Formats: sequence, structure tokens, C-alpha cells
Amino acid sequence: MGRQVVIIGAGIVGVSTALWLLRDGHEVTLIDRAGPGEGASHGNGGVLASCAVVPVTVPGLLRKAPRMLFDANQPLFLKWPYLPRLAPWLVKYLRHANAADTARIAHALFPIVGDSLADHQALSHGTGAARYLDPCDYLYLYNSRADFEADGFGWDLRRQAGFEWRTLEGPAFSEYDPVFTEKIGFAVCLGGHGRITDPGAYVKALAAEAERLGATFRKADVSDLVRRDGKVTGVRANGETVPCDAAVVALGAWSGPLSKKLGLSVPLESERGYHLELWEPSVMPRAPVMIASGKFVATPMEGRLRLAGVVEFGGLDAGPSRAPLDLLRRNVRAAIPGLSWAREVEWMGHRPAPADSIPVIGEVPGLSGAYLGFGHHHVGLTGGPRTGRLLAQMIAGRTPNVDVAPYSPARFARSA
Repeated sequence: MGRQVVIIGAGIVGVSTALWLLRDGHEVTLIDRAGPGEGASHGNGGVLASCAVVPVTVPGLLRKAPRMLFDANQPLFLKWPYLPRLAPWLVKYLRHANAADTARIAHALFPIVGDSLADHQALSHGTGAARYLDPCDYLYLYNSRADFEADGFGWDLRRQAGFEWRTLEGPAFSEYDPVFTEKIGFAVCLGGHGRITDPGAYVKALAAEAERLGATFRKADVSDLVRRDGKVTGVRANGETVPCDAAVVALGAWSGPLSKKLGLSVPLESERGYHLELWEPSVMPRAPVMIASGKFVATPMEGRLRLAGVVEFGGLDAGPSRAPLDLLRRNVRAAIPGLSWAREVEWMGHRPAPADSIPVIGEVPGLSGAYLGFGHHHVGLTGGPRTGRLLAQMIAGRTPNVDVAPYSPARFARSA
């Protein structure tokens, strides 16, 4: 018998959960204050980055981070007045910048992102969203082999996860893609990846499919979950109760307050990210690339080249900064000499960043029918479909075929 499920948040995680539930015969209401695909699901880098299992908190980060903050050419920024509020989270976050925790996090991320292309193909098959999904290579670009070898710890983790790649050095890379400067002399090329050619339109098309299958959409703010005898019975939206017997909190970086009302203390911050879209570029890369020196992605999309990346800490309320966008502009000019474009679009958004770099996926302890699905840092688009499928299986009472213990909300129970 189908369940009545309210999903709070209509980004890639919420919409994916909705589709898998609807295909399984459940009734779904999606509630979002802005509408489908308007937040990070719109502004992400557009890469299905299956290999992105290595968190930011690698060994040595604690030593490098202070210097990066004072260098305008480094992709790490901080709004200094926010530091007192950030500090408790930051201490917890940096505790994981060691080899053992990095390996543990990579092991936990792999089941969520490691088969992303197939997950997106299964999610979008037969829908209007499929046209935006393009299987392709994904490349990491380095100035030299030595720079690649300096990243050896992360590549060893990817190898242990089963990823394979080929390397392109000097003329071999120029032959693969001649648009880049000769100063980029080394590339790692991973097959079996993919890109979304218009992420916002993609999520909206998935949402349209959910609506076709019977989902109800409401534009509202959700203030709390209604509960009785340890079970969810409804959701409070704009002062009104929407009845349900299961609810999913999938609000990305805004998931903290509701999680707190459910008895959890999730150390969650906004990892503020930026994108710069270059419309009608004079040249276009052959495939999406991560330019390692600048820690940003350049992704060919419909009509434009999207540059995305940079990490800024400054909370949910402050407006965008100029420096990250200026850095993206400088970096792409250095990487692709002579590049010109007709117009630009700038964007800033919020990646949901739990302090342990592992998504929060599963049922809230002590409250039957309350589920969480958020906290993917920079791999939300990549891992959204698998996350949605896992949540749909849990809600239906089925046992997922992966160990979901690492993602459990119970790790943030206040008594824990």
C-alpha cells in the first residue's frame, strides 16, 4: 500500500526522491519556497563527477589554509566578520583533515556518487530531462606531471575505489583538446562520467515528470513536522498542516533548523560556491575539466561555458563577493588564451556542508516517518539520484543494497 509522503525541498535530491517514490506507487507532495531547481541544483558545475570521492579535508589542509586565505589567487575565501559563528563548525571540520578520516570519507562517498552516470540515466529515462544528459570524459588538468604526483594521495584513493584513467602529457593533451594553454602540460582523463548541459532546466524537467506522475507542488515555507505518538502525521507549511505519514527534509544548506526541531544537532555550514557563465564563447572545451591549480570546473553547456568552483565561508545571509568571480575570470583567461565571449552571467549559491563531509541520509532516530537527505558538499548533483533512490527504498520499508550506516542521522542525535 502506498504512503503519503511530503518532500521538503525541490532540488535534485528532493525531486529524485519524489520520482522514485511515485514510480513505486506512493503519493507525493513537494514543497519548496522557490520552486524546482532554483538553488544549488541550478548553479552547480554540471559535472557528474563520480570520481569526486576525495573531500576537501585532505591531510595538510590545516597547514595550507591560512596561507590560502591571504592569497587572492587561491580558491578559498572567508568573510571575516562571520568567523566567530563559523569557528565551532570549522574546528570539527578540520579535525577530519587526516589520512584515516579522508580514506573513511572517500569510502562512504563512493556508493552515493560512484555510478552517477547510470543513476542519472535511470532517473531521467523516458522523461524530458534525458535530453540534458550527456555521457562524456572528465579531465583533471595539471601544469606538470610533478603537480599531478603531488596529488597522489587523492588519486590513490580513487584507484582503491576502482576508478581507472589514462594520462595525457604534452602533445598528447594538446591533440585531445587544443583550446588550452601549453602551460597545462598534463591531464588525467576519466571515462564513464557525464555532464548536464543545463542543470536548472534538467531538474525542472524531472519535476515536470513527477507532476505528470501525480505529484502535487506547493510553494511555501515549512516550519516544522507534526508528530503524534512518535510518528510523523503532517508538515506545517505557511501555517497550514499538510497531512502525511512520512516526510523528507531535503533543503540543502537550509536543512539545519528543521533538523534541530527533530532532535538533531547537525554541524552544517554553507560552503558558498560561485559560477560564471560565458555565453557564446569563441571556443569550447571538448569535455568538462577540473583545472587543479584553481580548483574550478569548466563545463561546456548549451550556449555557454560555465566556470564553477571556489569555496567561500560567510553563511547563508551575506551577499556575493567580487573576489571569487574575479578569480574565476582570471583563471579561465590563463587556461584558455584568447577566449572571448558575448556576455556573462554571475551566480552565487550554497552547498550544504556537514562537518564530517558525509551526507545525512536516513530516518531520524526516535521519530518514525521523518527522513533527511542533504549534506553533499560539492557533489549534490552527482549523488542526488542515488540519494533519492535510497530514501525511497527506506520509506517503502525495503533494505537498500548498500550499507547506509555511514549516512545515518543518528550520528547527530543530541544524546550521542
